Amino acid sequence: MKHRRAGKTLDRSSTSRRALWRGLATSIILYEHCNTTLAKAKAVRPYVERLITKGKVKNLNTRRQLNAFLMSENAVNKILEELGPRYATRPGGYTRIIKLGTRKGDGAEIAQIQLVK
Repeated sequence: MKHRRAGKTLDRSSTSRRALWRGLATSIILYEHCNTTLAKAKAVRPYVERLITKGKVKNLNTRRQLNAFLMSENAVNKILEELGPRYATRPGGYTRIIKLGTRKGDGAEIAQIQLVK
């Protein structure tokens, strides 16, 4: 039975999955878009949204929380200096997922996750 087992495992162990989410979230924040599979894009979206929501409040505690998740100090600075003020009045929905088709090798659905302007 699958009681109380929320979220996608993406066929990885918990540590590998967390590293995948951290890397994808860092890339999305730094470059404002990322091409990946549809399943990974849907799985990382809540993490990116939460990070940007935290970045709306600029203080030391927020910086430490963002540093604990993101892999780059540049990503933390970008959230606090650019993305937080950009989305200050927006109540959510900072990302969009655009389907790009299937990958030739294995037929996986490819999507682009990007930040809304």
